[in-house]
Amino acid sequence: MKINLLVLTISAVLSITACSSKDQKQSSQQKTESLETENNIQKSDKKMAKPIHLTKAEFLQKVANYEANPDKWVYLGDKPCIIDFYADWCGPCKMVAPILEELAQEYDGQIYIYKVDTEAEMELASDFGIRSIPTLLFCPMGEAPQMAQGALPKDAFKQAINEVLLKKS
Repeated sequence: MKINLLVLTISAVLSITACSSKDQKQSSQQKTESLETENNIQKSDKKMAKPIHLTKAEFLQKVANYEANPDKWVYLGDKPCIIDFYADWCGPCKMVAPILEELAQEYDGQIYIYKVDTEAEMELASDFGIRSIPTLLFCPMGEAPQMAQGALPKDAFKQAINEVLLKKS
């Protein structure tokens, strides 16, 4: 009888210890998962800079109201910008898109990178004489814009940004 009582006592202690250990592991795991979720929320709250898609109406408000000033370029932005005239079906445009995404993050707070879908904004593309895509419009502060056609490599973009838009030598 004493042996049975001893076995029951040992079994009970092991059972409680095992459950307690399991509960501690689960609690620890839940805390870890909670911290990971919190970190992911914080990361998603930090907005990554991305190119900004413009309609004609937004272009007239943010970039230049060429309808009100047809004879003179008046840039309305508070930072220089690049405007990418593109189409979703365009192969070279697809090559340029990830480069512009990287540059939007790299130059966040220094320049704007805008995108104009020439299929959706045909009138705007026509007003700027866009005949081939991608066409890029580099708009420095207080100067006339400069246009470039074709897919540029990242180093060419960086050179244009630094020399034309930011005036860094």
